Amino acid sequence: MRIRRYQSSDLKEMAELFYDTVHTVNARDYTKEQLDAWADGNPDLETWDQSFQAHETLIAEEDGRIAGFADMDRTGYLDRLYVHSAYQGRGIATLLCDLLEELAEGSVITVHASVTAKPFFEHRGYRAVKRQQVERKGILLTNYIMEKNK
Repeated sequence: MRIRRYQSSDLKEMAELFYDTVHTVNARDYTKEQLDAWADGNPDLETWDQSFQAHETLIAEEDGRIAGFADMDRTGYLDRLYVHSAYQGRGIATLLCDLLEELAEGSVITVHASVTAKPFFEHRGYRAVKRQQVERKGILLTNYIMEKNK
């Protein structure tokens, strides 16, 4: 396993990983309609690239493939954390979170966790502050604002 910083050339593979992860790993907690609204297979790659460039973005590689990625902004907001369905349960999300939490400048780390990811973050010491419904393409999805003191 190799952890490295994001490069714009990673974007296409990251977008595919994002789609696959949402539609496989999150399928146990969300309907097909919700999954399609969340990840339609056509993310705005230019906007994603700008966001990944502005954030601390880490890539986990295994056998030349991107196995996972995560990014955090300067305020300590953990924006995205996705691990490919074929690499689940290998400690990749834990490693990425450990590294990003160490780099966080603020005293509180915040994440908007999916129903699927909530237990992972609870195990890491995050607490749910608020359950919320977010709208994607007119479809409501449940997630949780969660916080952890550094």
